[in-house]
Amino acid sequence: MIAGKEPIPMSSPASFESTPAKSSMPDWYPELLASVAHQIDSGRSRAVSAANQELVRSYWSIGRELLARESKEGWGSKVVTRLSADLRDHFPEARGFSPRNLRYMKSFATAWPDFAMLQTASATLPWSHHVLLLEKLTEPEARLWYMGAAVKNGWSHSVLGHQIETGLLGRSGKAVTNFSATTPPSGSDLAQQSFKDPYVFDFVSMTGKRNEHELEGQLVLHVEKFLLELGQGFAFVGRQFRLSIGEDEFFADLLFYNFKLRCFVVVELKATAFKPEYLGQINMYMSAVDDLLAHADDQPTIGLLLCKTKNNVVAEYSLRGFSKPIGIAEWESDIVKSLPEEFESTLPSISELEAELSGDTSE
Repeated sequence: MIAGKEPIPMSSPASFESTPAKSSMPDWYPELLASVAHQIDSGRSRAVSAANQELVRSYWSIGRELLARESKEGWGSKVVTRLSADLRDHFPEARGFSPRNLRYMKSFATAWPDFAMLQTASATLPWSHHVLLLEKLTEPEARLWYMGAAVKNGWSHSVLGHQIETGLLGRSGKAVTNFSATTPPSGSDLAQQSFKDPYVFDFVSMTGKRNEHELEGQLVLHVEKFLLELGQGFAFVGRQFRLSIGEDEFFADLLFYNFKLRCFVVVELKATAFKPEYLGQINMYMSAVDDLLAHADDQPTIGLLLCKTKNNVVAEYSLRGFSKPIGIAEWESDIVKSLPEEFESTLPSISELEAELSGDTSE
């Protein structure tokens, strides 16, 4: 040992802190975990939204520059192709500067010449959503409506495309109902907008004689897509839900709970045209659900009667005098509209579907 020098202590061997068992944590630990996890999820969502908004803002600015140059200089498409190649040389790690995407930026700036659109929540949508809106829609009002719905409901690219293809804007809130007379003013508009007409079950594939039971089975088989068509807030409770009334048993076709409306929703399926007597059946089911299942804080059960066709005037007259909220809408299995032409010949025609749904199986 060198004189005047203190010995250097040997460091202790490296060790790793072990994770304590969950059972050793205090009672409040799950609440802490849930709170921190929620903050992380929220932070990630905000970061993604902010990144999307900046990307959309950047693409809009590029599109506006391209429009200005095109207007001033009168150049053709070759400039966009050259610009795409040079941008990819400048930013080899970046994506999104293909000639096609640059043209989408120009179309985006053309569609939204007012910068104020970029200050709304719609600007937080991914760029692919905006491209889809440019491809599928021409009216600014329709684009804005689907933008708002996509933000509100958190639609993916594919879900947004499906909602556009099935014309959700034109169907929302169109069911014949008595909600304005049977629900509080504060909730009647929300209830009305929660139901549409017609409902499009384009995922349904039925064989043989088509009837309510087979339709019901297909909807349950594809319950995720069915819930998407119903709209936000619906949770599936059961199929052929048993209701015991005295010594009798009845079975509701489909039962849901809507967390936005805070009530049960009874859905009855009919493969025929609307008949006024159908209302008595669904009204009885709704009364039983209110008494047997609903919580004291729940709103009154809503009924949704889905028929193959209906006469709106007859439906409106039939609803008069009913004190319970009921909606009447049509359903259709539009399985041809969005398929390539080469597949259309392998599917039954609309007239064939209607004949079989009405029970006409004559050859």
